[in-house]
Amino acid sequence: MGAATTRAHIVEAADQLFYRQGYEHTSFAAIAEAVRISRGNFYYHFKSKDDILAAVIAARLDDRRRMLERWEADEPDPVGRIGRFIEIVVTNRADIQHYGCPVGTLTTELAKLGHPALDDAGDLFTLFREWLRRQFVLLGQEAEADALAMHVLAFSQGVATLAHAFQDEDFIRREVQRMHDWLSAYAASPETAPHAGNEDAAGQTNV
Repeated sequence: MGAATTRAHIVEAADQLFYRQGYEHTSFAAIAEAVRISRGNFYYHFKSKDDILAAVIAARLDDRRRMLERWEADEPDPVGRIGRFIEIVVTNRADIQHYGCPVGTLTTELAKLGHPALDDAGDLFTLFREWLRRQFVLLGQEAEADALAMHVLAFSQGVATLAHAFQDEDFIRREVQRMHDWLSAYAASPETAPHAGNEDAAGQTNV
């Protein structure tokens, strides 16, 4: 196994362990055991757990950028692209019910720790925010594009948090359908559809 391949395996294993166990509760030994390499070989690639964390965040950013690029290639219409983002909580529902959102859980943990990598981890949310904002701009909603992007992000995080808390798949599917209904209504008639931060698709006031 080449050095680049070994490093990639370490990052992949650390990514899964950080997600499932948390960054603080994942040791060097646990990562080395998951990859089945010696401690010496492990230290050749990474000198500290913070170095691994930085590599995990970078890998997640690269992965999500590629995902967004695929959606843009697959979906000619911005409504379809935003819809793909909304579907994330359904597509990843099994992991989300067990472990929560990988982006949200990591940023929350790093914030509690006062970890210097918090801003870097937050770049994942920024990536999604900017991509969603571009889609709403393409829909002709430049003035509200950022607020709408944050509305969709807030929906995603809220559903992920409650899905993890209540282990309710039906809840996930209902909320995703409600968000699709909101998006369709907004795209069809922005002037009459509920706006982000005011009312959601069911007419409930957001807080």
